[in-house]
Amino acid sequence: MHGTRMPLRTWFWAAYLVSTFHPGISAKQLQRQLGIGCHETAWAMLHKLRGAMIVPEREPLKREVEIDEFFLGGYEEGLKGGRERGKKTLCGIAIEIRGRGSGRVRLAVLPDASGPSLLAFTQATTQKGAIVHTDGLQSYRVLAGAGYEHRRRAQSTAAPGEQLLPRAHRAISNLKAWMHGTHRGVSPEHLAVYLDEYPFRHNRRGTPMAGFQRLLGLGLSHDPPVTYRQIIDRAA
Repeated sequence: MHGTRMPLRTWFWAAYLVSTFHPGISAKQLQRQLGIGCHETAWAMLHKLRGAMIVPEREPLKREVEIDEFFLGGYEEGLKGGRERGKKTLCGIAIEIRGRGSGRVRLAVLPDASGPSLLAFTQATTQKGAIVHTDGLQSYRVLAGAGYEHRRRAQSTAAPGEQLLPRAHRAISNLKAWMHGTHRGVSPEHLAVYLDEYPFRHNRRGTPMAGFQRLLGLGLSHDPPVTYRQIIDRAA
């Protein structure tokens, strides 16, 4: 917010809408809702707010966690098999198991689905000693020797209609619906900040007003402020 020409009240309204509005809000919607004259200004405001949604010292996921990898991107013809990438972006998800429900979630863009990449994602999101559930992908075998209780299960062992990782799959489905419904798709170069926004709102879905207050507090902890040029340069 520092050094911008936008009134502080407008910034507060933007923070309130992005943190409490259930389906999220796009730059076009924010521009219309707050009467912002320039689309680029609304877009930059949302990117700055998304950049402030990461807690610097956030706790890792604990106890029992589902971890999976998935692709984001539109339909492409000619791809063979569910793991062929094409132009899509490979992402990772880690989500806590809390009874029949879901706890906190973490998302990130992955360079590939190799053992080292999946191990790095697990170590960045999940506490050592946790029980980690995955599908049968061979790359996950590295987790057992890295301090995790790894429970790997192949899809071939599942009953008809059974999901091996139901919480992860449900969160992925909701993420894709949000991406398509609210944003009509996201370019790969800016995807990472949207993968920060979704967990921020998911993890506070029961207390949206607390999310608004938390976002304002986190905004004060990110120094120096990010400029529009820096946002553009990240995608270059």
